[in-house]
Formats: sequence, structure tokens, C-alpha cells
Amino acid sequence: MNSPKKDADDDVPVKDPVKYGELVILGYNGSLPSGDRGRRKSRFALYRRAKANGVKPSAVHILNTPQDGKAVHSRGQHSISFTLSRNQTVVVEYCHDNSTDMFQIGRSTESPIDFVVTDTSGGGKEGEDPSIAPSTISRFACRVVCERSPPYTARIYAAGFDSSKNIFLGEKATKWKNPDGHMDGLTTNGVLVMHPEGFPEDPKQGLWREISVCGDVYALRETRSGPTRGTLAEGESSALRDGSLVDLCGATLLWRTGEGLMRSPTLRHLEALRQELNASRPQCPVGLSTLAFPSLPRSHSLEERQPWVYLTCGHVHGRHDWGQRSEGVAQPREGEGSTTRRECPLCRSVGPYVPLWLGCEPAVYVDAGAPTHAFVPCGHVCSERTARYWAETPLPHGTHAFRAVCPFCSAALSSPGWTRLIFQGPID
Repeated sequence: MNSPKKDADDDVPVKDPVKYGELVILGYNGSLPSGDRGRRKSRFALYRRAKANGVKPSAVHILNTPQDGKAVHSRGQHSISFTLSRNQTVVVEYCHDNSTDMFQIGRSTESPIDFVVTDTSGGGKEGEDPSIAPSTISRFACRVVCERSPPYTARIYAAGFDSSKNIFLGEKATKWKNPDGHMDGLTTNGVLVMHPEGFPEDPKQGLWREISVCGDVYALRETRSGPTRGTLAEGESSALRDGSLVDLCGATLLWRTGEGLMRSPTLRHLEALRQELNASRPQCPVGLSTLAFPSLPRSHSLEERQPWVYLTCGHVHGRHDWGQRSEGVAQPREGEGSTTRRECPLCRSVGPYVPLWLGCEPAVYVDAGAPTHAFVPCGHVCSERTARYWAETPLPHGTHAFRAVCPFCSAALSSPGWTRLIFQGPID
């Protein structure tokens, strides 16, 4: 798994460091299409740093001239600036906190960012060229602050400190003064969080909320970047739980605690399930050939013995041309089914006919059950409970919509979103 950053003295890993948890980007099935490199990867492990780098609010300054601002920022401390008008800015200085570690997430590749995240498009591909499709993820999107002592609570805050150690909320940003006098605000597209109950044993979806720059929890705005904040969610916390989802408006991250990861299936377990399934020698009812799921590292390109499925009924076959309703079908990639409607030879039901792909990202599984179900329409295979959970978990989409997606490729799911696979055993 990813070890802590090694490009600063503060981040030199110690022997057996405490693992706070991992952030996993939904939709990449184990790794980015171009491969995981440096701070740009599909999952990021948060370890206790050799030296604490957390910060906490200290002095508050009310500035009336640009010179006042220069004087404050020249001190080299972290700060959050709230511009109220052309002539007035409130600057909250932050001082070192030796009881917490801070990790920053965003689109920027500048050094303050620990985990570089780019837009996820449906189908598990990285975002398009930003010059063609501008990113909606903030350069300094959010920060996670972890307590260095048990129970190692991790809290999320909107916005991250830039290279000058500043978070800047301009005149047009949504901001306000709380009854206790402290300033707070929201980022342009917001940081949304959903805390499930009982994950992963008996998971039930929670409500989507918005997190403020200071870590308070609010109901959602009318639209993603609306000018008016929602109402304060009394009694709710920004503390992440096992299974919490964090949406950055372009990518959704899953938080798994260190304890939760120890109870979840591993890649080795998923590989054992694949071998067990292949050992049962499932057969194509038409070609009478034995089917086999490719090994997990090779499960991104079609192979000759790859299982295919009729999504309407769930009957599993090998690849063949029987019952084709249209011609000129392009070769599908992982997470992409043919839009061709085909008739199943066994039950005559008509619908999409797509290759099956094993789900290779262990963090999204809610149990270690057998791979018996596939998401519709992409064909990613996982356990029944995992399929049901994600099909019933709507993720933010666009300015105010929600939709369920496949956690392995981010393809939008149809209703009910999954199908039970029916394998044909060997005749002998």
C-alpha cells in the first residue's frame, strides 16, 4: 500500500506507522488507466507522520488596507482570508497543532497537495484534457485532519491551504459570521459528505451534507454552487466514518478506516474467489466452451474465454454472434457494454449483451461474498450485498441531481442496477 510521502523531513515514514485510513476514488477499479504515479493515484493511504503538521485557529485580524494584509501574511503562518468588501478583510491565523496531522486533496500538483485528484468520467476514465473540458474540482479542494492519538479521528474541511499557506474566500464567495463570532464559508462547488450507518456489516445510506471551510455541517444548497448556504445540521459532525463518501464535484472519494480495511476483503481474497469460480468450469451453452475470468492484473482487456452476460436475464455465455439484432458492433472496453440488443438463446429475453469484468477494488466491497452479481449496464462483477448497496447509494451528479453509479467504473446504473448471474455448469 502507499507509504507516506518522502519528499519532506516531516514525512519520513517511521517503522510500523499508524494507518489512519485510505481515500479511494470511485470508478477506477484498482488503479488509474495510465497507472498510479506519485501523488496521482486511485487510492491514498494516510499514515501518522513522523512529525505533526496540523494547524489550529489562533489570532483573528480585521484588515482595512492592503498594507495590513502584507504585514499579516509576511509572518509565514497558515491563514484563512475572508474578504467582506473592498476595504475590509478578516484574516484568521492558524498556529501549529502538535496533536494532529493534516492531509490536503485537490486538483493542483503544487507541493501542499498530498493527493492529486482529477475528474472521473463515467466508464472509469480520467478526465478529458482540461483545455477542452474545464475541471470542476478545486485546485485546493479539501483537507483531512487526523488526531495523532487513539481513536485517530479523521475530520474533513472544505478548501486546502495553497503554496502561500493561505485559503482565500473572495467577495463573491459564500461566507458568514457565526453567532459565536467566528467566520466561516463554502467553496465554489462545495465539498459534500455522506456518512452511512452500520458500514459495512449492515450499511444504510445517510443524508448528503455540505462541509464548510471550518468543518461545520450544513444541509445542501439549492444548487451545487448556489449563493445561499443550507441550514446548519445540528448535532452532525465532519468526522469521517468507515464508508463515508466525499464528493468534490467531479470525483467521489470513499473513506475506509484502518480498522475497516483490516476487516475488508483483500486482493488475495478476490483472486481466490476468481480461481474458485473458474475451477467450477462454467460453460457457454452455445459454444460449449469453458469460460474463465482473467487474472486480476489482466482484467482490463477482453480475452478469448471471457464470460459475457445477457443483462436482462443474467444468463452467462461465451462471446458468440447468436441472436444479434444489429450489425457493426465496436469492440467494448472495460466498463463499456455493447448497445446491441441480443436475444438470449436459453430464455429468449432481449437486451444488452456485455462482457463481465471482476471488480478489483477491495475497498468498495461490503462483504467477502462470492462474485454472483453484475452491475447493469457495465458488467462489473461483485458480491450480492456489494451490488445492492451501491445500486441503492445515489451520488451527486451535476448541479443538483443524484444517481447511482458502478463503484468500479462510475457508469450510471439503470434500475434496479444489477443482475444475478446464472452460470451453466459443465455437462460431464
